[in-house]
Parts: sequence; C-alpha cells; structure tokens
Amino acid sequence: MIVTGGKSRTGASVGILMLDARFPRIPGDMGNAVTWPFPVLYKVVRGASPDRVVRANGEGLLERFIAAGKELIADGADGVTTSCGFLSLFQDELAAALGVPVATSSLLQVPLIERLLPPGGRVGILTICAEALTTQHLRKAGCAPDTPIAGTPQDGAFSRAILGNELQLDVELARQETVDAAILFKQTHPDVGAIVLECTNMVPYAADIQEAVNLPVYSIYSFITWFQSGLTPRRDFTT
Repeated sequence: MIVTGGKSRTGASVGILMLDARFPRIPGDMGNAVTWPFPVLYKVVRGASPDRVVRANGEGLLERFIAAGKELIADGADGVTTSCGFLSLFQDELAAALGVPVATSSLLQVPLIERLLPPGGRVGILTICAEALTTQHLRKAGCAPDTPIAGTPQDGAFSRAILGNELQLDVELARQETVDAAILFKQTHPDVGAIVLECTNMVPYAADIQEAVNLPVYSIYSFITWFQSGLTPRRDFTT
C-alpha cells in the first residue's frame, strides 16, 4: 500500500474557527473538545470578541477569518466551521476563499429542516441576541426573512456571560433562561414545529429545551456531526 502525505496533521477533518473569548466552555459547547465524538482542530481568530461578532456584525474581521481558515486547512482540516451562528454573514466569502466545504452557522440547517415539517410548520430560531440577528444574517444562511426569532434575555446570566465575555457562568441559571425562552417562543409562535439554536453555547441545554417544548431541537452539534460524516464517512459497518 502506498500512502500520500501533505498535511501536518491527519485524523481531524473538521476545523473550528473560534472566537477570541474567555467565558467558560462547558461540555456541549463546541469550544470544549470533549463535546465531539471525533477529533477536531481549533484556531482562535484574534480580535473576534463575542460582542464584536454579534453586535457589530464582525466588522473588519473577514480577512482574519480567512487567514485563520487557511491555517486550519494547512494543518489538516478538510472542512471548516465557526463558533458563532452570527457568522452566517461570512458564509459566501469564506467558502469562496477557503476552497473546502464551509459551515459557518447552525442557521444553514433552517431551510432543510423546514422541508421536513408537516404543512404549515415553521422553524423558529432561538438566539443569544434577537435584536442583532438581522434579515441579512438570515439571507446569507438561506432562511426566509420572516423566520420566527426569539432570544434569551440580554440582562440574564447566559447572554451576559457570553456576550460580556465573563470568566464565570452560572450554568443552572443559564439552562433555565434558555429553557424559559424556548417555552415562551412556543407559546407566542404556535406554528413553530422545530427550533434551531443559533448560539453554539446553547448546545449543553438542547436536551432540556427539547423536553420542555416537545419539539425537535437542532444546533451546531447536530449540524457539524452531519457535516463531519460526509468529510470522513464511517468504514466500520458490520455485515
């Protein structure tokens, strides 16, 4: 058997462009390596703070994301994702510049999931900052401009810790806030038949949200596990 090299690392097909953040990355968060059932590569994009990416649309950061993405590919990544759903704004530009499959945001799942629902059912987006998630973010992800959106409270423990880039997070309070936001979302939008979590930091609470609203809940975890399965298909099926 002859094999060919060319990459400094192998075995990790997914590269993750990380925000420049210090808040706690608990299990389930995509920035915690134990979250993934497969190895991943990480690259921090310096200067890409949560507030700058979410509330300032990542202004001035595109070239930094492109450069970091190219480093991930040189290190062995076959596909690239990011650690913030608001980076759907960079989907087209990153895909064009990097030349590999790019999945910037969990929001890219919305059009597909909506096709799976019964007639009249809609996908709702639960986000960390509803007022900052614009029709431009939706358009770049392929979502309808009138897609229902709800957010966690901006003065709550969850949003404050993530967007404020704080060193501590009250996990149980963050869990309750995301669950409560989802319950209210379902009550105010009874046509919502599934929820997509925009925020990658909401993944640890996805099961609690699903149990509370009794609706399918999709996230960056569901998206990237699917994404990786195409980059590295399984070989160990039994016959």
